[in-house]
Amino acid sequence: MEESSCMADAADTETAKSDPFVVALVDDDRNILTTVSIALQAEGFTTRVYSDGISALKALVENPPDLAVFDIKMPEMDGLTLLRKLRKHSSLPVIFLTSKDDEQDEEAGLELGADDYISKPFSLRLLVARIRAILRRADPGRADNLDTAETQPANPSLTRGRLFMDPARHQISWDGQPVSLTVTE
Repeated sequence: MEESSCMADAADTETAKSDPFVVALVDDDRNILTTVSIALQAEGFTTRVYSDGISALKALVENPPDLAVFDIKMPEMDGLTLLRKLRKHSSLPVIFLTSKDDEQDEEAGLELGADDYISKPFSLRLLVARIRAILRRADPGRADNLDTAETQPANPSLTRGRLFMDPARHQISWDGQPVSLTVTE
């Protein structure tokens, strides 16, 4: 009996090490949620999206992801309040991704326990790099899953309805027509 139990535990551990990292995104801006989610999925992450802090708090406590990205300015429950309440239950790594670029807000977020603070507009590549850096420290046993070559699918392009994205080539098209992007986008 004990041997099979130990073998099952080893198999469960190996499966957990190979599972993709889960990143929760909390923002009331659907465009940000969609863009960041698609970019993270293209990099091999699994994403969960929440458009408000209230529903996010319940989900983050009941079924924690590996990392969360919060906006600060949200209706009903702002990101700072969300982090304050989350810290009562969890030490989940959190990155603030927000248009609030006030030094006092950044300081408050970091003092509450955020791991990083990124101001909008932002670079998706730097966001992904910061997520990887935090996850390497938070879960060293699964850090091998963060190598770009391993997390990137064979064909990283994504199609969602009429939208086509090829992050490797930095190309987007809508209804088959190329879309011009700025450097930040």
